[in-house]
Amino acid sequence: MDTEFSDRFWESPDGLKLHFRDYPGREDHVPVVCMHGLTRNARDFATLAEHLAGEHRVLVPEMRGRGDSEYARDPATYTPMTYVEDVSALLAQEGISRFVAVGTSLGGLMTMMLAAAEPGRIAGAVLNDVGPELQAAGLARIAEYVGQGRNFPTWMHAARALEEVHSAAHPGFDTEGWIAMAKRTMTVQQNGRIAFDYDMSIAEPFQAGDGAAPPDLWPAYDALQGAPLLIVRGALSDLLSEETARNMVTRHPDAELVTVADTGHAPLLDEPAVLAAIDRLMAKAA
Repeated sequence: MDTEFSDRFWESPDGLKLHFRDYPGREDHVPVVCMHGLTRNARDFATLAEHLAGEHRVLVPEMRGRGDSEYARDPATYTPMTYVEDVSALLAQEGISRFVAVGTSLGGLMTMMLAAAEPGRIAGAVLNDVGPELQAAGLARIAEYVGQGRNFPTWMHAARALEEVHSAAHPGFDTEGWIAMAKRTMTVQQNGRIAFDYDMSIAEPFQAGDGAAPPDLWPAYDALQGAPLLIVRGALSDLLSEETARNMVTRHPDAELVTVADTGHAPLLDEPAVLAAIDRLMAKAA
């Protein structure tokens, strides 16, 4: 049975109404904040949140312009620094002083930036297929598809379109896997067509170079050294290189690396080995 969550909202510093899922957990256990990738939303973390909830409160915010969060009035605010400011406002609203951060891609960049701003708040961190150095090939590939604005008549059409673009990252997916991916990343519009669940304007700062990673994130990464760290990497990733992942482990005194076979950018965080590693990290962070 799925764990129940509440749909709740908070206000950004510039007045946007932003949505988050709130899964219940024990008040005496450290909460978890899951932050999604560039074009994704709270549905990405459903399996992980259900795995952790009960023992841990899990908050899954949707960044401005995604899911049920309000779209930005100014597309120039679709940047990692703005998202960090938005999440900081959520933490303030909910009175959360320490938390475990789980960040996929963009969410991992945000995790490092949050650690740099206030390192003592991070009780543990999971960086999913992202690090302080990103490969140009992966960034270029993302730039090719973000903001395309395509829509589809059926879930099968949507799934096939995703497979065309992302088959190299998930070679093991069958039809059901692609349909499930489509339902995580898309939504049914009022006209009945199926479209991606984000504001196409998020592509503008990303393609201009303002919406990707800050130039040097190694100092921000080093700010995580006071907390246990899990690095998850897809073996086929074109964004996080094996060399960078190994350098990250060497540089952090309490880091574990889990590589997901036959997967590119990014692992789903529902893989048994990944869930087991997250459980080990949570035991340290408790």
